[in-house]
Amino acid sequence: MGELDVLLTNDDGIDSTGFHALYESLDEIGTVTAVAPAEDQSAVGRAMSQAVAVSEHELGYVIDGTPVDCVVAGLSSIVPEADMVVAGCNRGANLGSAVLGRSGTVSAAVEAAFFEVPAIAVSMYIPVDEYTYGEDFDEVPAHQYTEAVRATSYLSERALGSGVFEEADYLNVNAPVTDRATGEMAVTRPSHVYRMNATRDGDTVELEDRIWNLMEAGEVPDPEGTDRWAIMQNKVSVSPLTAPHTTEHHERLDTLAGDYPNR
Repeated sequence: MGELDVLLTNDDGIDSTGFHALYESLDEIGTVTAVAPAEDQSAVGRAMSQAVAVSEHELGYVIDGTPVDCVVAGLSSIVPEADMVVAGCNRGANLGSAVLGRSGTVSAAVEAAFFEVPAIAVSMYIPVDEYTYGEDFDEVPAHQYTEAVRATSYLSERALGSGVFEEADYLNVNAPVTDRATGEMAVTRPSHVYRMNATRDGDTVELEDRIWNLMEAGEVPDPEGTDRWAIMQNKVSVSPLTAPHTTEHHERLDTLAGDYPNR
């Protein structure tokens, strides 16, 4: 194939540091068109709109909507010739099977799969105990995205020709901050360990994912080979995934359906 044609999107918004770092790197290996949200759309999952405003941007296009809106608009009408969709680089990790459906970054890659366009979702784990540069992640400097960008460029340049996407619809990539990175890449599966908790105080219920506290302490209850385990080893985690929802034949369900009583 000729030069790689990439539709680049994210959920942190087109002005985010990780997005620009990724754009600059991918622009060296192909043609990149940004089709990204105007504002932060973190954790919106696969939410989509009926109509969105679109405007030109120096990197491509800005969509007043969600990451899924960006992919649908991009692949349907703005960049229909795209060979690949890349979503990221997200500020914060997207690790574990329970998180994948919440993530706007991952949801963009999932949406691309329904268009039969290969996709890579990429996020960076930020240990908040050492690498928080303000009230949130907004001030994490660009150089900390270097390992995430390096891994994404490597996969973007090679995965299509390698046959990887004959078996996977998309890749979910999580990288450590550059200062901690070992420079290694591990093929992983999303962890199924779930540690959500809710505490009620009067009219308020506080929701907490206790996994993040464990990760801050450098511990996770996940087995070797999982995405969280790899990121705790400061490796780049790559999970080859298929778009939901997969269906398998279940004989017990056949029996149950067969016994459904007629009215």
